Amino acid sequence: MTVRTRFAPSPTGFLHIGGARTALFSWAFAKKHGGDFILRIEDTDVARSTPEAVQAILDGMQWLGLDYDEGPFYQMQRMDRYKEVIQTMLVAGTAYHCYSSREELDALREQQMANKQKPRYDGKWRPEVGKTLPTPPAGITPAIRFKNPVDGVVAWDDMVKGRIEIANAELDDLIIARADGTPTYNFCVVVDDSDMGITQVIRGDDHVNNTPRQINMLKALAELDAKIVIPQYAHLSMILGNDGQKLSKRHGAVSVMQYDDDGYLPEAVINYLARLGWSHGDEEVFSKQQFAEWFDLDHITPSAAQFNTEKLNWLNAHYIKQADNAYLVKDITKRLAKLGVTVSEQPALSAVIDLYKERANTLNELAASIAYFYQNPVIDEVAAEKHLTAEIKPILAALTQSLGSIDWQAEAIHHEIEAAVTSNSLKFPKVAMPLRVMLTGIAQSPSIDQVMALLGKDEVLARINSALK
Repeated sequence: MTVRTRFAPSPTGFLHIGGARTALFSWAFAKKHGGDFILRIEDTDVARSTPEAVQAILDGMQWLGLDYDEGPFYQMQRMDRYKEVIQTMLVAGTAYHCYSSREELDALREQQMANKQKPRYDGKWRPEVGKTLPTPPAGITPAIRFKNPVDGVVAWDDMVKGRIEIANAELDDLIIARADGTPTYNFCVVVDDSDMGITQVIRGDDHVNNTPRQINMLKALAELDAKIVIPQYAHLSMILGNDGQKLSKRHGAVSVMQYDDDGYLPEAVINYLARLGWSHGDEEVFSKQQFAEWFDLDHITPSAAQFNTEKLNWLNAHYIKQADNAYLVKDITKRLAKLGVTVSEQPALSAVIDLYKERANTLNELAASIAYFYQNPVIDEVAAEKHLTAEIKPILAALTQSLGSIDWQAEAIHHEIEAAVTSNSLKFPKVAMPLRVMLTGIAQSPSIDQVMALLGKDEVLARINSALK
């Protein structure tokens, strides 16, 4: 049997990190087994689903490189199919009409809670052998409920959490179509999974409570169609923030595309998500393709995974170092433009990036740190007060004169700085640090002779003279 997995987000917001990890694990499982990965948009919540949210999901999947083999399928476009299955179930006796009004159900719930009972449907309209049902009230359009088994247990061997068993007596008859004819979430999922031949459902453990109901409905459909196979289930534990609390907006970037905005490479985010609750020995750095080759559900921890921003930054820094400079030039040009910086032909941006790429955790850091090559730097006052002293200024003025007559190469520049250091009985930083402040605005940079070589002679001399004045 061909492995078929699915990612089925609801378009009520952006693609968040938890959803992205679920998509990644579902994608990897399908790729590992030579199967199909399907994207399904569960948009039956009409009030909250938006085209913008759908696009945010598609953008997030594309940015992460999670290519799907089929889809996207939209539940709202499958309404006729759901209604067809409901009619089949009504005829088969596995579903029935329920005429209980909202007011009746609310009153029932309040009474049960007052009696410290679990709120549940009382089965008033459930047909049973020998049971006489009330006369349907006039003017009431009924909802449709699934006739859940009342005896035995529903059980499955969860591929992450192990054996799970729920007594059918704990489950009431859920509504599968509202009075207005709209099918409900749990029912649509069941029809979709059966129609699409899903073999493994990999999803968050907030769906564990839905699984026994869905299995029972799948069993009911399988009695009508022998080709229907109940999938295996794997429920992934939640992701916690750095503080051990459930990941939320207050932890910062929880939207996948926010990580793009914040300067993370998709390769780094994929690599990091792969390690959130899964491991392959001591391997920390690996490609998406390597992950697909290694991935299994046996090495997923059933306990919650904790998000670690420092670890993500470390991975991102690694991928920036490894990134192709031509790719980085295209990306950094856009980020500099957002900072109001226009990249000129000189110095070559690829050379500037090459000088700085090993010093940045994010692409935003990289862009900000090299902006001074293309605009006059804002000199940090504290650094200037510390390093541009009255004693050093005459030495820097003399150095400017000697720099004006040399062949502009890093080695020759270094030689002139060394000469100034030696002739004035100073240590190298005493000259290099004020040069950094005058040329870059701050006291930290890569090798100052390399920075000066890239900036160009005219620009270096102009900035030094301006700072000295």
